[in-house]
Amino acid sequence: MELNVEPLNNFLGRYFGITEDIVIQWAIIIVIAIAAIVLTKDLKKIPDKKQNVVEIFVDSINNLVISNMGEKCKGFVSYIGTLVLFLLFMNLTGLFGVEPPTKDFNIVLGVALITFLVIQVYAIKKQGIKGYFIGYAKPIIPLLPINIMERVMLPISLSLRLFGNITAATVIMKLIYDALGKTPLGIAQLGLPVPFHFYFDVFDGSIQMLIFVMLTMINIKVISEH
Repeated sequence: MELNVEPLNNFLGRYFGITEDIVIQWAIIIVIAIAAIVLTKDLKKIPDKKQNVVEIFVDSINNLVISNMGEKCKGFVSYIGTLVLFLLFMNLTGLFGVEPPTKDFNIVLGVALITFLVIQVYAIKKQGIKGYFIGYAKPIIPLLPINIMERVMLPISLSLRLFGNITAATVIMKLIYDALGKTPLGIAQLGLPVPFHFYFDVFDGSIQMLIFVMLTMINIKVISEH
């Protein structure tokens, strides 16, 4: 499935670099925002089916954050929950015939940079400016260059891991469809790719989202404490 984003690429004669992946990302943001508004509207003390689904998701994220980061980090439930939904939705778009936006390194790097900023701001808030910079020289001063490199490389490592796995899955699915398309009338494309979609889009997409989220939580906790 291809989207025509050419009108967006040229506005008032200027090129803004708006790609198909960015448009899909915007669409996912809008869908999540609308769903959040609709599903959290008119909440009741005795929940109905819709509210039950929302509460199960919120409780799951709440337990995930507390078990990995502790009670003091409950304030990150909203950010981690948003990260889970955003990355999962982007990774699952292959089920609808649209290549995942997470195969675009610019997009995953953007998400990783947001996580990087969240980690640094929280560390400064918890340790103070002085304590934050002293942390770079722990446990011993000679490790200062290594600690700085480790911090700087965090968004790169986060983004490359997600980008590499999703890109590999996208390439493999393309090869599968190209191979099956050579069958008579391409009829094999109707059913045979289903298990591959389940693995690469659902299973692998969910695993990569979980890895990104887990590394985010671990780094928030570790860096803020050191």
